[in-house]
Amino acid sequence: MSRSFPMPQAFVSPDRIRSLFTEAMSQMYRAEVPQYGTLIELVADVNAGCLENDPDLRERLAQAGELERIDVERHGAIRLGTADELFTIRRLFAVMGMQPVGYYDLSVAGVPVHSTSFRPIDEAALNVNPFRVFTSLLRLELIEDEGLRGEAEAILAKRRIYTPRAVALIERHEQNGGLTEAEATEFVAEALETFRWHGEATVSAETYKRLHDAHRLIADVVSFKGPHINHLTPRTLDIDAVQARMPERGITPKAVIEGPPRRHCDILLRQTSFKALEETIAFSGDDGAIQGTHTARFGEIEQRGVALTAKGRALYDRLLASVRGEVQVGAGGAKAGAYDDELAARFKALPDSWDELRRADLAFFRYAATPAGIAAAAGSMLPGDPEALIAKGYLAFTPIVYEDFLPVSAAGIFQSNLGTDQQQNYATRSNRDAFEAALGATVQDELALYAERQAASLESALAALDLAGLPLKTVA
Repeated sequence: MSRSFPMPQAFVSPDRIRSLFTEAMSQMYRAEVPQYGTLIELVADVNAGCLENDPDLRERLAQAGELERIDVERHGAIRLGTADELFTIRRLFAVMGMQPVGYYDLSVAGVPVHSTSFRPIDEAALNVNPFRVFTSLLRLELIEDEGLRGEAEAILAKRRIYTPRAVALIERHEQNGGLTEAEATEFVAEALETFRWHGEATVSAETYKRLHDAHRLIADVVSFKGPHINHLTPRTLDIDAVQARMPERGITPKAVIEGPPRRHCDILLRQTSFKALEETIAFSGDDGAIQGTHTARFGEIEQRGVALTAKGRALYDRLLASVRGEVQVGAGGAKAGAYDDELAARFKALPDSWDELRRADLAFFRYAATPAGIAAAAGSMLPGDPEALIAKGYLAFTPIVYEDFLPVSAAGIFQSNLGTDQQQNYATRSNRDAFEAALGATVQDELALYAERQAASLESALAALDLAGLPLKTVA
């Protein structure tokens, strides 16, 4: 008698798990921070108007495979307290096809953390859902008060920010190579608990005040059960329009937009936000009824442009530093106009056309054979120079969108929401080795990833034109 065995269940893709998680996170955050829903509606209105009024932009996004992702695109941010928490979050995000990319040291800007971004790295996965989580690890060694530092370490050592079931499902994914649909649904629900807001502090009001006095972000990380998501950011196609229209929706934006100025050819990342919520919390105490408030979670919007090469980033950093060193924007935003004007003036030194950026090796681009090029390749010899191919319309290029973050901008957003008057200088600087040791992995070099995508696209385009093996050095 033959025996029948149940067929093994198929695993769902990491892209699907990531999309399920992004939607669940968005629903949770909308319930916790009502203004987030207002922000999403505003961004959707602005984006729809941009696409309707700018057919060239719509066509460029469509050709790059980016049009469908705009509405689902989000980035979140969390702050962790221990090496163990960082190690496990890497494993959790791996279930969703997200890897650590880039190392960011925010201590140089007075914020006692260092960070990475967990995100997909494959172009196809990015176009399905480019969910990113800017993940920071508190640098306890930067707390000058040894007693307070030891107390913070002891508090953090006691907490468990992941549910036992979430950890079990992470282990199952690692052992089996994937999760079934049912397991993926359960994983999303369990993982979401790590990011949920808890209105009960794990410390006394007195301890909270001492942590807060050391730095508001230290109090935010140490005083709660877990690393509540502190913002969830949609992508807009016109951040200046969003900034101008936020007051119409009852939202007060920060004084200036972080990052580069408004340009015809967008570069890197521009970000703005609205002030953090003041939320009621209950402190631990003998009667368990001590009430107070905590300010940490806020709304943020971003506009993404082309990824810059190392040469382009060096120029960007130099121009930005020259402005920030001379024009300071106060908490009241009295000098916001002066800052914006000076920023725009200084950035005239950075070309504002796609072809100039490409020719000067300042930005990364995706190459593709055009229909005219493919037709010409079938009937005649094509020029053996990529620049000549571009000039004849046989080879097209489009900007590769910047998928990562800017440390100065991140610090500016943090400071504007944690108190613009709180400036701190830390003697200790970058400690990438310690961060990667805690992570249990090496963070990927974002510039290398962009360079690989550019080179692969050019190689594929030339192969489509029957020019495989053409030297690539003539195109930046």
